Amino acid sequence: MAVTVTLAWPDGRTETVECGAGESIVDAAEGAGIGLPYGCLTGACGTCTARLCDGDIHYERPPRALKERHREAGYVLACIARPRTDCRLEVGAHLQAELVENPWK
Repeated sequence: MAVTVTLAWPDGRTETVECGAGESIVDAAEGAGIGLPYGCLTGACGTCTARLCDGDIHYERPPRALKERHREAGYVLACIARPRTDCRLEVGAHLQAELVENPWK
């Protein structure tokens, strides 16, 4: 059963993709020709960080790049997140920067 995932960028652009059972959000976006930032595809690097605005996701493996406080704040890893319901996510490279302080600022 497919669910609908709406991807929203900070500039107001949105895209909608269908995500099949067991398919990650990054895989569904790539299949629809929509590029999302990602690196490792295993949940370890955090490059694919998104924020879940609505809906429910699950992970088949632990999201190692997210701390518990990040998960509680709604951050998800799109490379390993599998949506259970229709979802809306805020996406873009800026989200990973929100999780990690830059010591050089």
